[in-house]
Amino acid sequence: MGDDALCARTTALAALREPDPATKANAARALYAAVLDGSLPCTANITLDEPPELPGRPARPELVEPRKLGRRSMQSPQGRSVLLHALAHIEFNAINLALDAVWRFAGMPAAFYTDWLKVAAEEAYHFSLLSARLADYGHAYGDFPAHDGLWDMCERTRGDVLVRMALVPRTLEARGLDASPPIRARLKQAGDDASASILDVILRDEIGHVLIGNRWFRHLCDEGGLDPHTTYTRLADQYHAPKLRGPFNFEARRDAGFDDAELAELAALAGLDVDDPQK
Repeated sequence: MGDDALCARTTALAALREPDPATKANAARALYAAVLDGSLPCTANITLDEPPELPGRPARPELVEPRKLGRRSMQSPQGRSVLLHALAHIEFNAINLALDAVWRFAGMPAAFYTDWLKVAAEEAYHFSLLSARLADYGHAYGDFPAHDGLWDMCERTRGDVLVRMALVPRTLEARGLDASPPIRARLKQAGDDASASILDVILRDEIGHVLIGNRWFRHLCDEGGLDPHTTYTRLADQYHAPKLRGPFNFEARRDAGFDDAELAELAALAGLDVDDPQK
């Protein structure tokens, strides 16, 4: 492969294949730093062969169907540990999702790769924060079972960058914008201010990640002469995306680039007034 072996996209694939979570997180952050300082080029026009057994992940946690995961009570340290572990698992998968977008989709503008490397680095930071907080509770990532829903959607959207942008950041990650405030409130109510503060960091950054997804989805729609609203509806149906259900975080979604028509549609789903969600 010659000089391409030093490309940011091949390095992203190597990080994706890394099974150790802490090593993967460190690699993602180092990769973004190297691209920012110009020490590692990014070659958009090479097509990379997909290796077997993606992504790299540790032997634990055990992956089970979502229905087999128990409910989490915030009133006990064990319950909060289970929640923190679930959040860490989401962030671990989010590192993988961002790295996958970088290596998999050739021929995109340079800013596309820089954007998703930024996302990978920030997800790695979130994973590190949650891992450290889990350690405060005497636990580590892998101690509890988890589900594989995020990576399943990654597999389903592997063949088309437009579909990936529509259904991962704009659908699955946007659901995180909605879920974060009530989870934070439950942690605060349980007296866990340190964990609640981590949720503040994650929400702030995830708004930016969903904004990146919206930007590239609309870029690809414009490039293909597609209407973004009808295209999203068609792709969500075709690829069996999860049905959207409230409550919705309208403020965060607006900051993340959802337009008035999209917000009004969500408000109608929830039976709310988008301009006054309390009504």
